[in-house]
Amino acid sequence: MPRTNFQELLDAGVHFGHLKRKWNPNMAPYIFMEKNGIHIIDLQKTVVKIDEAAAALKQIAKSGRKILFVATKKQAKDIVADAVSAVNMPYVVERWPGGMLTNFPTIRKAVKKMISIDKMTKDSSWDNLSKREKLQITRQRAKLEKILGSIADLTRLPAALFVVDVMKEKIAVREAQKLGIPVFAMVDTNSNPEGLDFIIPSNDDASQSVRLIVRLMCDAVAEGLNERKVERENDNADEKPKKARSKKSAAKADVKAEKVDLESKDTDKE
Repeated sequence: MPRTNFQELLDAGVHFGHLKRKWNPNMAPYIFMEKNGIHIIDLQKTVVKIDEAAAALKQIAKSGRKILFVATKKQAKDIVADAVSAVNMPYVVERWPGGMLTNFPTIRKAVKKMISIDKMTKDSSWDNLSKREKLQITRQRAKLEKILGSIADLTRLPAALFVVDVMKEKIAVREAQKLGIPVFAMVDTNSNPEGLDFIIPSNDDASQSVRLIVRLMCDAVAEGLNERKVERENDNADEKPKKARSKKSAAKADVKAEKVDLESKDTDKE
């Protein structure tokens, strides 16, 4: 069953592309028609691509790996932050830190710095600092939190990257491609879909369109996480009877050993 339907996409304005003069010829297969100088995206193809991307993201989440969502454009920031934080995945909605993927160890050092500041504020040494020093450290902490707070739990490179606008986030896309990280993206008619692993032809400017696509992707991630949780619970449930059986067999073995000892003692007396 498809995750969405034609009407839902139509109501969210997912079909509206850019002006004809701004189009990228590589998007031609996903354009249905031109109306009043604006390209209209073929929503039938969008439905198929949504299902493909959602299935892939679900499997990644089910495997226990992280998906990094990126959306620094004004109309998408809050939408992505709210939806992605609900499924406990990392995201970047402020300025993309250059080299975040290609120079990941340095980014991790900055995150550790933020964590060490948190520990310092709870320590008794914090009270010994001057008012000016406290202010400087607090400002540094706030700056780090704004840029890196949402990726504090990302201890290793993500398994995939989801991008709302490939033109706006071209540096992030380039870094992911350099490292061989799969890229999922909302691609408008003015963008180049080449080199992307999973594209979703859609309006990446309208907030309603972004909200719908991101929600569908997050729903898929949530499904993957739930299935992983159920599988783990089932595995644990299966292990308990095995442990109980192994304890019983061990007890039986001890009883047999005791009988053998007693029999051997009786034969020795004779």
